[in-house]
Amino acid sequence: MTNKIHLDVQTVSKASTPNTTLLQEWAELAAADFLNQQNEDQELTIRIVDEEESQSLNHSYRDKDKPTNVLSFPYEQAPGMYVPLLGDLVICAPVVIQEALEQKKPVEAHWAHMVLHGVLHLLGYDHIETDEAEQMEELEVTLLAKLGYANPYL
Repeated sequence: MTNKIHLDVQTVSKASTPNTTLLQEWAELAAADFLNQQNEDQELTIRIVDEEESQSLNHSYRDKDKPTNVLSFPYEQAPGMYVPLLGDLVICAPVVIQEALEQKKPVEAHWAHMVLHGVLHLLGYDHIETDEAEQMEELEVTLLAKLGYANPYL
């Protein structure tokens, strides 16, 4: 039996957002291999915000004074203690929508990409080094294709 993600969605944005079922599907697809290796379900919070909160968090945690599409906050386990918690994603709805329009992508496809991207960060993927970026992008393209979405990097 495959483990699931218990998803807590906190929507404080006024912008249009995907429904919880889609968010759940995308998060579980991104974490599928990880979930299969676990002995129990995992918890994930997705907080959907507007620009002001995104900018504040991006400034506090990344020293970048502008809103961003997605921020990932992995749960850091205390030594000798295990909690089945992946972490938190903070997604800025207006930024995601604006990026999709600017990049001429379907908004839903860009939402899926941001959720997949954020969950992969929670699982330890990164894109700072070129080889890591290539690996992460390849996985994102594969997962998005499974959902029927085009390669976002073309």
